[in-house]
Amino acid sequence: MTNFDLVIRLFLQLTVILTTCRIVTILGRRYLGQTDVVCEMIAGVMLGPSLLGLIAPDFQQWLFPKLPIITAVGLKIPNPSMSILYAISQIGLVIYMFLIGLEFNTKLLKHHIKSASLLSAAGIITPFILGAIASFWFYHNGDFFQPKVMPWSAALYLGASMTITAFPMLARILYERGLAQTRFGTLALGAASVDDGVAWCLLAIVLASVKNSLSIAILAIGGGICYVLFAIFLGQPLLKAFTRMTKREGVNRQTLTLMLIILMFCAWFTDVTGIYAIFGAFVLGAVTPRGEFAQQIRQYTEFLTTSFLLPIFFVFSGLNTQIALVNTPTLWGVTLLIIAIAILGKGVACMLAAKLAGENWRESATIGALMNARGLMELIILNIGLEQGIITPTLFTIMVIMAVITTLMASPLIAFLLHNTSYEKSST
Repeated sequence: MTNFDLVIRLFLQLTVILTTCRIVTILGRRYLGQTDVVCEMIAGVMLGPSLLGLIAPDFQQWLFPKLPIITAVGLKIPNPSMSILYAISQIGLVIYMFLIGLEFNTKLLKHHIKSASLLSAAGIITPFILGAIASFWFYHNGDFFQPKVMPWSAALYLGASMTITAFPMLARILYERGLAQTRFGTLALGAASVDDGVAWCLLAIVLASVKNSLSIAILAIGGGICYVLFAIFLGQPLLKAFTRMTKREGVNRQTLTLMLIILMFCAWFTDVTGIYAIFGAFVLGAVTPRGEFAQQIRQYTEFLTTSFLLPIFFVFSGLNTQIALVNTPTLWGVTLLIIAIAILGKGVACMLAAKLAGENWRESATIGALMNARGLMELIILNIGLEQGIITPTLFTIMVIMAVITTLMASPLIAFLLHNTSYEKSST
């Protein structure tokens, strides 16, 4: 396949991806009350083997070729067409997580650190324990984990997967409804960010065990801590000085280019250390000074990222999802069990923790619904698990179904819980 052929196919791939995401988003928002992120998740699954692959398998395989290319000497290499899509999707993901960091209210979180800590602990401990216990049964009963994975590694991975919260989607729902600056909105954002940080550390330990290298976990955890400390104590003052220097002229092409350079470097560093690029992007956004500077950065980057780059990631994840693999009553029973564990361990536990933290039942239930959604972050950790040979396509599909269902639940539940309240009025 020549470079010219790759470019031609890429243009058609992007046309199909963007068109499908737009149609599903319009229908989903109008008739189901879902956010763009949820609709794009569904669109991704539809373009994969679960729907398009059933309707037109030859066209689906030609447009999104998952099979590797076999060279003349018998070597298997990833299909370059999909490698290009993957690279583009990661760029969109990094910029989007940076934008989420820009919306993170660190000042408000400081005033409610105890409540956020309680909520975060509940969102980590309960789903992790339930997921770890379930993993031992899955490990010995069925084709869910790859043979090289040890039982304790399987427990850590499934526990981490259950701990994940759809942090970008959570932030987007709060932002769209005007709740990002509220007390319970900040609690949910703060707890979700900590939960996901812990989950990435657990994932680093799992990868270290699978690759039989303790240095992977040490590098990931140590590198992550050093990066956060550097960003807070050195990066933030430098960024403040930079924003003062550019205050008169505002954000121009040179300023935006420099911020993108810094963003790409931070993404590269955290990716190299093993905690992945999105962590570096989010932290950079969180320490960037607020005000006109942040608003202009968001204004120049948000539209293209959310409308063009980010949908590619959802479609790429959907191409790995094969619902047909869940083809027996036993596997559907496992799927229902996973969903029940997810809701009980995350949604219910966080709701009770929020109540103990002093929120009323309505706000506590809203926080539980927000924290229960897995969405984008779950897809990321599942794709890593599949690519690194930790889980099988069967467990990947089951977990994607859980992620979609728990994410689909969030928007209708929140709309119902906030109906006829001051929060609903603030978002209209």
